[in-house]
Amino acid sequence: MRRRAGVGAIQKQKLEQEKYREKGSVMQENQFQQMSKQLEVFRENLEDFASKHKSEIKKNAQFRRQFQEMCAAIGVDPLASGKGFWSVLGIGDFYYELGVQIVEVCLATNYKNGGLITLDELRGRLVAARGRAKKHQDITNEDLLAAVKKLRIFGNGFTVVPVGKGKWLVQSVPGELNLDQTLVLQKANSLGTAWVSAGILTGDLGWNQTRAQNALNHMVKEGLAWIDSQDNETLYWFPSMFSECVSA
Repeated sequence: MRRRAGVGAIQKQKLEQEKYREKGSVMQENQFQQMSKQLEVFRENLEDFASKHKSEIKKNAQFRRQFQEMCAAIGVDPLASGKGFWSVLGIGDFYYELGVQIVEVCLATNYKNGGLITLDELRGRLVAARGRAKKHQDITNEDLLAAVKKLRIFGNGFTVVPVGKGKWLVQSVPGELNLDQTLVLQKANSLGTAWVSAGILTGDLGWNQTRAQNALNHMVKEGLAWIDSQDNETLYWFPSMFSECVSA
């Protein structure tokens, strides 16, 4: 018969397992300490870089993008840091000023687009509004997205709606678009038009008539779409996409 392991053998095995666990814990702790030291060194180097290139970061869009990527790599958000070293850079002030200008443009165009504006049109209007005095500060779509993200503190009045690859709409009215309404906008963008019809939604998206009509009716009610009944089929136009379609 096979002999069972004795009490001494079992205790020895448990002791060995405990040693392995302790060794593993020590190794994990050492690795954590090394990573913490590396991150601290990276943070110090980042602060040194930011201090030396403060003006370039604020003026040059490419510098800003690279700087934000480096910050994100170590979990630092200089835009949210209002105290200490990061406040000295004034980078948050750049986005605060840009955010105020975004609000002004959105309020000025709200009456005709219902609170939806393409990121490209928003950027074009901002560049024109900033004029020659700010010509040295180029602004990119990435800057606008970062500024709009900071405006979310005011609630769901400001948000970004993706409508295609590299294309966004900025929503500046309270209330989030539901999935169907977002799909309607994405469909209009994919067609390269500023309009859709219930027939297009039922044919291309596989919706039934009720679902398509409900989505379109709600967007008309919210001022996001205009009705054109001159054709054989009623068309629903989105004023937020007018300028993009014209430029295309």
